[in-house]
This record gives sequence, C-alpha cells and structure tokens, in this order.
Amino acid sequence: MFCKQCGKPIDDGQELCEDCKNAAAANANANTNTNYNQNPNPNPNYNYNNANPNPNFNPQAKSKVAAGLLGIFLGSLGVHNFYLGYTGKAIAQLLITILSCGFLAVVSSVWGLVEGILILTGSINTDANGVPLKD
Repeated sequence: MFCKQCGKPIDDGQELCEDCKNAAAANANANTNTNYNQNPNPNPNYNYNNANPNPNFNPQAKSKVAAGLLGIFLGSLGVHNFYLGYTGKAIAQLLITILSCGFLAVVSSVWGLVEGILILTGSINTDANGVPLKD
C-alpha cells in the first residue's frame, strides 16, 4: 500500500506515511491563526482536498510495457532484467550469449522472449525491490 499524499510505501491500514502525518499536524498548528477574510481556495478549478488523484501512484515504479519489449527484443542480453533490477539473471543471460560466441544466444533469446511475454501479460508484475510495475 502507498501513501495517499506522496506515494511512499506504507503498512496496510495506514492512509499517510509518517512524513505526511507530521506535515499535516504542522499545517494544522500553523493554520490556527489564519485570517478568515482571505479566500481559502484561490484557484477554484484545482481540487485541494485531493491533490494526488491516484493514491497508488509511485514515482519509482517501472514501466511494464518497456520491460516487456526489452525482454522480447533484447532478451538475449538480459536488458529487461537489468531494467527491473534482477542483476543476477541479467548477468547470466549476458554471459550465456557472450561466452558462447553467440552459439547459445538462442537459449537466452527464448528465455528473454518468454519473460517479456510474462511481463506483458502480468504474470511478472513487480521489480526486484517488490515495487509493482505501472502500465
């Protein structure tokens, strides 16, 4: 689950991370001496109550489409695994291709093609850090 304000990962059941809770408390204390003659909403077209319309937005999430296409087209070199942070698998694919002088590139190409399809179909849906892939 992610913080509704900033998108940081948080425990289940929480709505805000500790940073956002502290900032909200500081704003509540600072707003006790406000001038009530001021317009509290200077831009009526902007929804200040819901500043982040997508509560599951995570700026660190990697693209599912990019990872899948990298797997399909450059799978023999393990580029998609480097992109997702699976460096062990990526180095294995790269070494299979390079050390065999390309003779075993078919093996790692099929491996990359299968993983690329699995990524695009949603069977592989997280990166190495456990962050869900975005569409």
